[in-house]
Amino acid sequence: MSVAEEFLARSRYWLTKEYPIKLRHCVEALPVQAVWSRPNSTSNSVGNLLVHLTGNVTEWILGGVGGGQITRYRAGEFAQQEGADARQLLDNLETVLREADAVLGALTESDLDRTLVIQERQTTVLSAVYHVVEHFSMHTGQIILLTKMYAPGKIHFYEDAGGLARPTWHRGTSLDEAPH
Repeated sequence: MSVAEEFLARSRYWLTKEYPIKLRHCVEALPVQAVWSRPNSTSNSVGNLLVHLTGNVTEWILGGVGGGQITRYRAGEFAQQEGADARQLLDNLETVLREADAVLGALTESDLDRTLVIQERQTTVLSAVYHVVEHFSMHTGQIILLTKMYAPGKIHFYEDAGGLARPTWHRGTSLDEAPH
């Protein structure tokens, strides 16, 4: 497998498997009232973050990389104070992630060098994909932290055994074993 193929395969894995599975665990653990709660006036809620991730993947992958026509009101993703329940928000995000996976699955090594403009910034397909994965990781971490605040002890993703952190987040999913 080439480096480009590995990059795309790992990006698709993170966006369609590990991050959504962890988010699903969080959503299922959260009390209903916590979804749109903000720890303080300058922080986002889990609801805001799920809406924002959906918008980001839509703009950067479906629109930017995939060339689709999209409309996004980014500021509204953070201004929103209420909306759908967490499961619906996650279902919406997973629908967009499946569409993004199809775009990523069709890319070739030569596509990664292609230049494009997203949010008035010149970038490449490779950089856009990298941005989406790292951005998704950061906000997944925020949602995990908020879940641990609002539902203490309800989520646990790793078992420390013999000095190693063994993943437990994939239990009950179609993944037999988390990749390294």
